[in-house]
This record gives sequence, structure tokens and C-alpha cells, in this order.
Amino acid sequence: METLDASLYLSDYDLFLLAGGQWYQSYEKLGAHPAVDASGATGFHFAVWAPRVQSVHVIGAFNGWDEQANPLVQTSIGGVWEGFVAGVELGSLYKYLIVTASGKKLYKADPYAFFAEVAPGTASRTTDLSGYAWSDASYLARRAARNPFKEPLNIFEVHLGSWKRHGDEPQGEPRADGTYPGPGDQFPAQRGTFYTYDDFADELVAYVRDMGYSHIEVLPLSEHPFDGSWGYQPTGYFAATSRYGTPQQLMHFIDACHEAGIGVILDWVPGGFCADAQGLAAFNGEMLYEHEIHPNWGTHKFDYARGEVRSFLVSNALFWAERFHVDGIRMDGVTSMLYMNFGVDDPSRKRVNKKGTEEDLDASAFIRQTNAAMGKAHPDVIMIAEESTAWPLVTYPPADGGLGFHFKWDMGWMNDTLHYLQTDFPWRPGNYRMLTFSSMYQFNENFILPLSHDEVVNGKCSLITRQPGDPWRQFAGMRALALYQMTHAGGKLNFMGDEIAQFIEWRYYEGIQYFLAEEFESHRNQQLFVRELNHFYNEHPALWQCGYESDSFSWIDADNAEQSIISFVRRGDDSADDLVVLINFDVSAHEGFRMGVPAWGVWEELLSSDDERFGGSGVTNTVRLAAEDEPWNGCEQSITVRVPPLGGMILACTGELKRPAKKPSESIKASPTEKKAPVAAAKPSTRSKATAKGKGKSKARGKTGKTSKPKVTATKRKTSR
Repeated sequence: METLDASLYLSDYDLFLLAGGQWYQSYEKLGAHPAVDASGATGFHFAVWAPRVQSVHVIGAFNGWDEQANPLVQTSIGGVWEGFVAGVELGSLYKYLIVTASGKKLYKADPYAFFAEVAPGTASRTTDLSGYAWSDASYLARRAARNPFKEPLNIFEVHLGSWKRHGDEPQGEPRADGTYPGPGDQFPAQRGTFYTYDDFADELVAYVRDMGYSHIEVLPLSEHPFDGSWGYQPTGYFAATSRYGTPQQLMHFIDACHEAGIGVILDWVPGGFCADAQGLAAFNGEMLYEHEIHPNWGTHKFDYARGEVRSFLVSNALFWAERFHVDGIRMDGVTSMLYMNFGVDDPSRKRVNKKGTEEDLDASAFIRQTNAAMGKAHPDVIMIAEESTAWPLVTYPPADGGLGFHFKWDMGWMNDTLHYLQTDFPWRPGNYRMLTFSSMYQFNENFILPLSHDEVVNGKCSLITRQPGDPWRQFAGMRALALYQMTHAGGKLNFMGDEIAQFIEWRYYEGIQYFLAEEFESHRNQQLFVRELNHFYNEHPALWQCGYESDSFSWIDADNAEQSIISFVRRGDDSADDLVVLINFDVSAHEGFRMGVPAWGVWEELLSSDDERFGGSGVTNTVRLAAEDEPWNGCEQSITVRVPPLGGMILACTGELKRPAKKPSESIKASPTEKKAPVAAAKPSTRSKATAKGKGKSKARGKTGKTSKPKVTATKRKTSR
């Protein structure tokens, strides 16, 4: 318990910082905090920002919701109302009764509450966050010493409410005909009951560790009234949702992640909040936390020009790092924040700032402020932007004109790749550049390649149903996609269910269909491939050690559109770790396919997505491949390989080989389709992107059942040599 002599009451300096947008620990006094008054009475101290109102009372179970029992007193400046209420116990429900300037009564949840009533209840709940004993000190020490740009970053994105559930029975009351609302209804019935944070600490942590992911990214955990918002329309920014348990249970889950060596990234929504009456919307009877309504989503957009709003939001980001030990924050909807006219189609309604541009200057300043504050207080917590435009310097330091993020989602790669994979095979050559275009910009920022929840909902179909062909080809396409993502430069993110190739879209009201991997070989093989690919990634530094530097990648062949084949080299700090990757996005296999390799020696296939263990056709390279003195693809030497149908391979030089003397007249040759393979875009030389603690190099930056294999046609690559 804190005592009131410990200054829970706000000082003028606190109010000065709050109004200036610089009070980064505002949650330490605002909200509800356990306390003892001078007489020794126990209770809670309450404080809430509500300027320009007639009165504020605390009402709750402890006073029978008496609207006159416990008035708060307004500070002399700043518009904060505060006071001590004796007899309030832990777990008590409460709200603020605000009488507006016009005399209207509002019943509001506490913006700074640390806990909330289980939905559909809307009250706040008193709690004490100081009681949990963390056991992750050694993990945090290791985290502080690490460089996130030199380590694996392979993220498993999870919606905790629908990863798994207890049972599958519909919840709630049936309709008059005895049936329950389903997928076609606006409000479908929940299937089964939620896992708790403790359940996740046991089962999810074990699953993610076994699968080989480095991080879990959870969709927003701030309290929210509607399950169908997935957490992206919050009401309680400081309250971990009570759907899955208490704040202490969430701490235990994160602690368990750290014990297993798994980082936790939290989706964060500083762009706006829902319009529900108990939340932040029109908090004092007028727009206070917000300044406008989002034209597309109907959410209320924060007013970043208000210091109190900036104090609230920056404090909230730091709160999750400080009190819950999260390892990263993924800022949602950055694009909608940055542009004043985001979602505005009518030209007559478009606005410009004082510079004559469409940048929201207050929003970009707030983003830089948040990233700078996190960098100072918790430099080892990574900051990630969901930003979908060509906004420059997102992952550069604010001092260099950047936004200060560590990483940015590469939405361009995601869109291009998925559009390519939706193309039927005869037309893929015409869309080939969708595969290779990302190399023109892949080091301009520190990118994460996302295949997120947004790509498997709202009629977009699951990833596997986007793949053309029969079921065998669809699963092969999923393996090829996973291989391409894992070997491409940058971090990785995949949404739950993709690792088993679930056929239905993600449904927030039921669990992922993990029974598919138990009952059907094709789904089980997909899960096995993803698991082995994840562990392969962890064990091979060439795939992550220099993943944000341009010299970590070079094309071998980026021009073979006719056969829909790409090949490239990935490098780490040590040339002995170099890997060669070839992926065939067509259904035809090839025997005796010649490809250039970057080094003389004996090459070996380390992993093939067409291995029969993964449900492939078995067109693999089981023998070691000696380099030949045959220049190809701009390389001085080459090898001949078996190329699988709709699949790929990873090769490494694993043995030495004596090289024959080269004749002086010999020169490097290339086939007609290989004349001018584009090179990776060079990184800028004048700026350094944001790095954790300033370490590391400068950065430029429902279908189931048996499937049949296709008929494999063995052909050699056409050449005029």
C-alpha cells in the first residue's frame, strides 16, 4: 500500500508536465491507487483529468453506486479531479460520474484504470499491480546486451481469444429456431470458452518454443468492449483485458515467455478509440481526448496537439514496457495517423498543414516523441511501425529526420507476393516482377515481412485457398511461400493458423483448427515444414545476421520469368555461412538445371520444400554437387541441380574442391535470359537507421483429405549456348 504522504496527490509540477505532454509516468498518480490516509484508514486514491465540468464523483460497489457519496476535488490548475475514498477494497467496481458544463451526467470508466470488469460489463476495477514477483531478471539482462538487428526475428502473431479455446460449444442464447448465429451473421456466437493467461503460459509458450519462433506478437490487450474489434477499438489503455484473467496472470504469461527465451510484442493502438459511452469518447461532454472522427472506421482520433493526450499515450507505451516487461511495441495504423486526409475521398474536404502538405505535423511529432521516450527509458524495447506508404525514413533516428522506429512492416512485399501467388501458373511469367521488385527497396528501411491477420479475414480467403491448382499444388505453394519469406532479407511475421495451412478464414469467435494437423497428413506435413524451416533459420546466421544490410543479399538470377524461377545468395558476417537459395514457382520440375554459384567447392542441399517428409514429390538433390568450371549467371562457376515443382531448396558450400587451371581466354558467360540481373539496391551512405542502444552497424536500411502429387516433367532449362 502507498500512503498519502507519498504524494499521491498531484503537485503543480505534475500538472505542468501533464499539460506540456511530458509526464511520462502519469499512470503513477492518475487513476486508482491503493493508499492509507493520515488516520490509518485504507482505501484508494482516485484522480482523473476532466476539465471544464461541474463535478466528478466516484461511484461503485463500495458506496452502493451512490452518486453523491464520494465527490472529488478539482486541482487549482490543470482540470484534474482527485480524492481519497476510504474502505475501497481490491477488486471493487467503480466509475466516474461526471456532470458536464451543460449539466449532463456521464458515467465513465477510468482512463487510467489498471483492470476492468469482464465484458459486457463496462466498469473499472481497482487493483494493485505491485504484487507480482518477476523471475526474468537474467532474460532482461541478456536482452539489454543484444542487438536486435543481428539476431533472428521470427514472429508468431496471435489473437489470444482465438488461438485455442476450451470446447467448441456455442455460447449464449440460441435464436428462436434453436440455432446459433454463425459466420454469416454480424454477431456470431462464441464457440467454446476463452483460455486464461495461465493456459497460454503453459500451452502457447510450449508450442511457440517447439515451433522455433523468436517472438509472440499479441493483438491488442488493452480492454475493449467488442470481441469483433479484435482489440483495435479500446476503452481502457492501461487495463489488460480481463477476458483472460488478471493483470498478474498476464505478467505470469510474459514471465513464462521470457523463461523460454521468447520475446513478447504488443500491438498498440494510439491512432484512435471506440465511440462507446463509457470510454474516452467526449469524456467531459465535448471532444477532449479526440479532435475528429475517423471517416472510414468511425473511431475517435486522438488530438496529439493536447499535452495531456500526449502524456497519456506516451505514458501508456512506457507502462507496458515498465510494468509488463514487454519486449516490443507494434504501433498500429501509423499511416492513418501521419496523413491528415487518410480516408478522405472528397477533394473539397481535403486539408493541408501550414507547410502546404498533407502531413499531420502533430501526429508525426507525437510518434517521434514516443519512440524517443522509449529509447531513453527502455532502449532494448523494439518499436515497430505498421506503415503502408512510401513515407521516408520511418526507421531512421528523429535527429536525421526519421520517425525513430526500429522496424517497419513491408506491406509492399506482402501485397506483391500474395498477388503473385494468386496468379494461375500460365500467367505467372507476366507477373514475375512482383517477386523481384522488393529488392529495389528492401534495405531502404529495416523491414519485417508480414503475413498477418489482416490477410486472412473479411473475404480475402486463407493463404492456402489463394493458391491455384489442386490441393497438392496448394500445399506446395504454401511451402514455397514460407521458404521465400524465410530466405528474403528482413524479419518475419506469420499469423496463427498459417503454419498448418488452415483452409477457412480466421474467425475471432472460435479456435484455430489445430485438429487438422492431427487428423490429416497434408496439414501435419505443412506444420512440420514450418517447424523445420524456423529452426533452420535460427541455426543459419546468413539468414539474419546482416538481414538489414544490402551486402547480405545478391541475385544469382532475377530474370528467369519464363520458368518462374528465382535464385539468390544470402550472407552473414562469415563467408563460410553463405547460402544459395533457388525457388521454382511453376509446376514443372527440371533435371540438369544449371545455376551459377558464388564460390568454388562442393555444394550440398540443406533443405528442400519438396522433400517427401513435407508432402513434396521428392525431387531433391541427395548427392553433393561439385562446382564446374562453367561460368553462369555472372558467376565464375556453376552446378547442375534437380529443380522441384513448385518448391525450392537451400544450398551451402560444404567441401573444398581443387580447381582446374583456367585458360586466359575464358570469360564469364550467361544464358540469354540472364544478361542483366538487377542488383540489390544500395543502402544510403549519409544516414543511419534507428538501432537499439545505438549498437550494430549503420543501417540503410475446411478442405481436408488425401491429396495427389502432380505429374513431374523433367526438363532442362532452355539456352542457346
